[in-house]
Amino acid sequence: MNWNRNSAGSASLTGRCQKNERGDGVSPRSFLLGAGGPGRRAPVLFCVLLLASVAGGAMPQPIVGGAPAHLSNPLIAAAGRTGFSALDYITWGAYLVGILIVGLCFTGRDKGTSEFFLGGRRIPWWAAGISIFGTQLSAITFMAIPAKVYATDWVYMPAQAGIVIVAPVIVYFYLPFFRRRNITTAYEYLEQRFGYPLRVFAAGVFCLMQLGRMAIVLFLPALALSTAAHLNIYLCILIMGILCTIYTALGGIEAVIWTDVVQVFVLMGGAVLCVVIIASRIAGGVPAIVEMGMAADKFRMARFTWDYTTTAVWVVLVGNALACLVPYSADQTVVQRYLTTATEKQAAKAIWTNAALTLPSSLIFFFLGTALYAFYQTLPDRLNANLSTDAILPWFIVRELPSGVAGIILAAIFAASMSSLDSSLNSMATVVMTDFYSRVRPDTADSRRLALARAITVGLGLFATACALLMACYPIQSLWDLFLTLVGLLGGPLAGVFALGMFTRRANAAGAVAGLALGAVVVFCVHQFTQVHFFLYAGIGIAVCVSAGYAVSVLFSAGSAARLP
Repeated sequence: MNWNRNSAGSASLTGRCQKNERGDGVSPRSFLLGAGGPGRRAPVLFCVLLLASVAGGAMPQPIVGGAPAHLSNPLIAAAGRTGFSALDYITWGAYLVGILIVGLCFTGRDKGTSEFFLGGRRIPWWAAGISIFGTQLSAITFMAIPAKVYATDWVYMPAQAGIVIVAPVIVYFYLPFFRRRNITTAYEYLEQRFGYPLRVFAAGVFCLMQLGRMAIVLFLPALALSTAAHLNIYLCILIMGILCTIYTALGGIEAVIWTDVVQVFVLMGGAVLCVVIIASRIAGGVPAIVEMGMAADKFRMARFTWDYTTTAVWVVLVGNALACLVPYSADQTVVQRYLTTATEKQAAKAIWTNAALTLPSSLIFFFLGTALYAFYQTLPDRLNANLSTDAILPWFIVRELPSGVAGIILAAIFAASMSSLDSSLNSMATVVMTDFYSRVRPDTADSRRLALARAITVGLGLFATACALLMACYPIQSLWDLFLTLVGLLGGPLAGVFALGMFTRRANAAGAVAGLALGAVVVFCVHQFTQVHFFLYAGIGIAVCVSAGYAVSVLFSAGSAARLP
């Protein structure tokens, strides 16, 4: 259900809340920008917040004002509020301290890099499955899906079936290739099949994608939090970035997976809580929400047309099924979970667990968007007419939730961001150490590699946090669109290389490189010069890479024999 992974072009939703628009995209980048305090106060506020949460005392209001001009938010004044209550801060602080304790419980258990990267292959299948689900679910998803449904309908709901469609392919074809080799990263397979240069390129592409993703995963939710809670945006970024870095560097993949499990329960609990509260405020409860949704055609899930430029049902289903191959076959943050269980059978159960969680969780998020629509149709005076649609959930949190409950939802947003960030940190450290450092210095002692892995994790966490802070300081435009374009440009062709290696015997290194390059060029041209819907980008990249790569392999088979380990 992660919109982050969908290869996409430019998409926007610029309407106001009192309009029921029928757009085809939603841009989480356009969340209302909140005011924040001066950056130099953020470290002090970070310490004060944690100390206050531990002591159980009332949290003083964060100092605001003096924010950069591009982060000013006139709707803060229009809302007539001062921020969260002391109870909200206590609830939020308790969660932060609790999640840090959970992560630190695994400190010292890492006796070597195998423990740090793979958890000693002793992770239960159900925990690995929940962690895959949490890794693919971000705070951007948590806020963007309800906003999209509020403004339009359920036409994106069939997209969530993508992982259910792809799961059998992953389990029966891809998983054996990863599990039956003595590998730590997905890109080691590419060296065994096509040679080291392609492994290095794929690992480098993954690292670049994750660097951009980590900064955005920190930055965009911080914008929404500054709107909802009137919090210092720098403070939000620092808390998420520093806490994640601490427990990931100390506890390794075990800390990441078990904190993911906690964070998924907090996130989904927060979404359910919002639905329950809305139903309790509307006369007639859930049946009334359904009735209003039906009257407004909110539950429409399919557009029956052959138009490839819009969200036709075949575009949504086929496009997202193929897009799922990108993270589940070529993304180390997901593939690494396959390798943490004791057996291949347990890894398969983890994949099925993730697929089983996707549909019911999607129903919750989509129904939350419909519930928000019904709530503000019933109580229109509670809605600011100038409010951007993308800010509808933060607005509801700060204006409607009882004291203490709002702190739980705030914790849920933090949970979603941190579950994505910690996975990126650990997976990038794994790739840097395994695919780069260990190839250059294979004789380095394992204790030395473990120390370096922890240092790299800290460095990556600080880098991502610093980049997010820079985004908060300067009016950098279209960051989300740029990230989605990057995924669409390279994600599909990279997944195509894995498919080329696993499903063909004649493919060789020359063909793989040619397919990857041509796939990237074709996807770029499709994005720039056509109106093809962005859901199809990944599929186009995979198809071009496999077909072109196979053709080149056949043409140059005499001079470059395939490597079949």
